Amino acid sequence: MRASFLVALRGHRLPVLILVDSIGWMAAIYFATALRFETLTTAPRINMEGVGTPIPLFGVLLVGSVAISTHILIAWMLRLHHGRRAFGSFEELFLLASVLVAASIAATAFNVLSEPPYIPRSTTIIATFIALVLCAWPRALWRVLMSQGKPGPSGAVSTPAIIVGAGDAGRQLVQSMQRDREQRWKPVGFIDDDSNKKHLRYRGLDVLGTTDQLARVASRTGANTVIVAIPSASSGTISRINDVAVVAGLSVKVLPSVGELLAGVHHTAVRDLEPEDLLGRHQIQTDLASIAGYLSGMRVLVTGAGGSIGSELCRQIVRFGPESLVILDRDESALHSLLLSMHGRADLESRTVVLADIRDGERMRQVFADHRPQVVFHAAALKHVNLLEGQASEAVKTNVFGTLNVLEASTEFAVERFVNISTDKAADPINVLGYTKRIAERLTAGFATKTSGIYISVRFGNVLGTSGSVLRTFAAQIQLGGPVTVTDPAVTRYFMTVDEAVQLVIQAAAIGRNGEALVLDMGDPVRIVEVAERLIEQSNTSVNIVFTGLKPGEKLHEKLFGSGEVDDRPVHPLVSHVSVPPVTAAEALDLRLDMDNRAAVDSIAAMSAQLAMPDQTKVRP
Repeated sequence: MRASFLVALRGHRLPVLILVDSIGWMAAIYFATALRFETLTTAPRINMEGVGTPIPLFGVLLVGSVAISTHILIAWMLRLHHGRRAFGSFEELFLLASVLVAASIAATAFNVLSEPPYIPRSTTIIATFIALVLCAWPRALWRVLMSQGKPGPSGAVSTPAIIVGAGDAGRQLVQSMQRDREQRWKPVGFIDDDSNKKHLRYRGLDVLGTTDQLARVASRTGANTVIVAIPSASSGTISRINDVAVVAGLSVKVLPSVGELLAGVHHTAVRDLEPEDLLGRHQIQTDLASIAGYLSGMRVLVTGAGGSIGSELCRQIVRFGPESLVILDRDESALHSLLLSMHGRADLESRTVVLADIRDGERMRQVFADHRPQVVFHAAALKHVNLLEGQASEAVKTNVFGTLNVLEASTEFAVERFVNISTDKAADPINVLGYTKRIAERLTAGFATKTSGIYISVRFGNVLGTSGSVLRTFAAQIQLGGPVTVTDPAVTRYFMTVDEAVQLVIQAAAIGRNGEALVLDMGDPVRIVEVAERLIEQSNTSVNIVFTGLKPGEKLHEKLFGSGEVDDRPVHPLVSHVSVPPVTAAEALDLRLDMDNRAAVDSIAAMSAQLAMPDQTKVRP
């Protein structure tokens, strides 16, 4: 019945609000006049001095009519009653107060200029404050009643959930849940470690404790799910909350990171906890001004655009308003998928969609001649360590000769900024991938010495969730019932989410100096066996872990800096600058591919052997 009444009011918002404000003004002027005459009656009264002064009802009605008419006129002009501001919001109340003041000035002027005044001169001023209360209170009451949500469908079962984080995101999430017509979630309370919020109450929900008290709060409220509503939470924070929740037998869900919440906080954004949340949610501070300076209004080309890194690069680059973004890949299906993810449709006929192989030097020259890019992100590469160990010549054709083709085209057509995407395998390399990517770094440094543009490399480690990553491998093995295979109990790797890796790549390109390799801070290395254990734990299945031993070309521990490289961070706290010894195109073309795999590996290993400038000493703070 209450719901039907509220719906009826909502359908007649304009006349209802005009009526509320009119009654509020008339009542305010009447009570303000009564305060001045110390009486509530319009009839003469007998006191010790004789007959007292009654309230001048005609004057109240006349001045009240002026105030109401002015109020309605100004409110109509400002769309106060039409919903221009959110109902019952601070913005609407500020607008209401402004209209009341204007109406008060008009009523005061009318009353004062009358001879004699119809009511005491100060009455309209007093009435303004009373009217503000009488007009604002019904709006606040309406907002409270409407905020309690609409009734869900008959028989709907809501999931009781504890919200971790009573900040803006947590409060917006609760509001969205309570307004959900399906009533899929039933928030039962907040928990928050901020002592300043321990007495907070929002929309009927209290802060019931801290994250350490999660099990007790869940037992008390009957919740079976905990939702981490802290988009900026680090992986360490989420891991700690997850550990407490698992012990308490609670299901854990999260809001996406800040970068993913493009449409704001909504209950439909709540998702299951993913390995990326536990391993790589660093909060990156990006200098948007410096990025916009070299991307806005520029012609940008991304090679390998259909890959995990390339596709995320494209999605982030478009945010900075380039004049054009040319996406290049040899995989037509990957280009199709990228376009769908960026625009919701695949316009494969667009001239900025280029199907090409970087191994084809003439084709690269043609692409550059057609599009004249000013900024190039070179992400095309072969990257699977184990596969390339037995096929070194293929790695050279793409990672070395392909890079050389892109560099030569960039130089010929005066590219202003060239960014080569490298890998931590290039630091003291011991495998084919590392050798070829190190040569690509050296080639980039070599071209930097003979061009007017800025040519740099950006080096980072494993990216979570990309094609062929350990997370996808483990997830597939768990789904098949195991076992999960890990090379060695002690093996470690650096991890970073694709979103934060690309943010730092774009940032690094803005601050890189010619010929450098920029090394992204990957945080602390993670033991692979711990990753496997967490994934198994999250799956709620019993799966064995089997250790297979390191394969040829695999390191027990990866490193981000080669021997002799200096960890220098002059500009950005998460980006190190290291010098790279150049190699010429002629030297790279001397690589022999018409030999067996072992000889080819020895050839590329020799070319990549000069790892750093000879006068440098490695420093790791």
